[in-house]
Amino acid sequence: MKPKLLMTASTFPRWEGDTEPRFVLDLAKSLLPYFDVTVLAPDCPDAAKREDLEGVHVIRYGYFPIRSWETLCYPGAIVPRIKGKKVRALLVPFLVLSLWAKLLCIRKNYDVIHAHWFIPQGIVQSCFNNPPFIVTGHGGDVTGMNKGIMRKLKARVLKRAAGVTAVSNHLADVLHEIDPDKKIEILPMGCDTSKFGPEHRVENYFQQGDKKVILFVGRLAEKKGVTYLIEAMKQVEDAILIIAGDGPLHEQLVEQAKPLGDQVRFIGSKTHQELATVYASADVFVVPSIQAKNGDVEGTPTVLFEAMASGVPVIASTSGGAVFLIRDQENGLLVEPQNVSQLATALQRLLADAGLHKHLVQEGLATAQKSDYRRIGKDYAEVLKAAMASAKEKNL
Repeated sequence: MKPKLLMTASTFPRWEGDTEPRFVLDLAKSLLPYFDVTVLAPDCPDAAKREDLEGVHVIRYGYFPIRSWETLCYPGAIVPRIKGKKVRALLVPFLVLSLWAKLLCIRKNYDVIHAHWFIPQGIVQSCFNNPPFIVTGHGGDVTGMNKGIMRKLKARVLKRAAGVTAVSNHLADVLHEIDPDKKIEILPMGCDTSKFGPEHRVENYFQQGDKKVILFVGRLAEKKGVTYLIEAMKQVEDAILIIAGDGPLHEQLVEQAKPLGDQVRFIGSKTHQELATVYASADVFVVPSIQAKNGDVEGTPTVLFEAMASGVPVIASTSGGAVFLIRDQENGLLVEPQNVSQLATALQRLLADAGLHKHLVQEGLATAQKSDYRRIGKDYAEVLKAAMASAKEKNL
């Protein structure tokens, strides 16, 4: 019988075909050969309290007496949701206490727990001594709120976790500043390469005619750096920019793009299935990330893996975890964050140089294959099994 794994997360698809990020679901699927996997995620209106998604058991816990008010986590992420409507901050203690209460009731049904994000999942999980748990840092949960009581709480998570992973070198460095002696494994989220590929390309999919297509996919938030990409488009000829996604900066970015007319198009959030065609039908993919004013930076964006797997060359900034994945001019191009001129030059170069374009496509496809979830799942399974073995030794 397979050991039972409980994964906790605050970002997770609400239903089949949802546009919410699904990397936790994809990782959970990749662990099915090794564990009986259940994901515990916050509830939201219209989502099932319990269901199976693609072989993964899902439990959604309520955190407020009025279900229609459970709007803290979806769509998007907790911090942007609070920025969009500050009254939602009042829901945070309800979420934390409800997660604690749910874990108090069900944690002993599992052999090991994988907490995604230090805040709030890792902090809540550190309240319990068993079963053993590992925690994964994804981005702002690591780089933000590192003073006072929050720093002490993160230090407790690091001390009590049987295993710690981070999705990029940068995040591991930040965690080592909190606890220099803790072993941090660098394991990015991956990509289900069976779902993406050049074969999904549809010519003239964006009705662009003879123009090339530059693509951005992601949440429209400060750390994504989309404002600098729009600014760079003023220097790029014979190309259009497609922006797929939504978020707190949507209206601001639409206003910024108005002078560029049809050169910049917003197509909203897309399902995973739709994204396969969106990626493959583009000519260049861009991740222009920056460090936000509150210190928040990207981890290693899963969209980079997905674009590479789709046969699209990528350009990314050196902010956050992209440098963990991209080797400049080998499997992608790197530019300085917020450097509009450098970004525009990289775009023009890649659109004009067919040889470079072909080379980056080939190397990107190879990189994506190395990051397929079948491999990533095996790596995480080893960390989880080591956590179980360590706990068993202590109990002997």
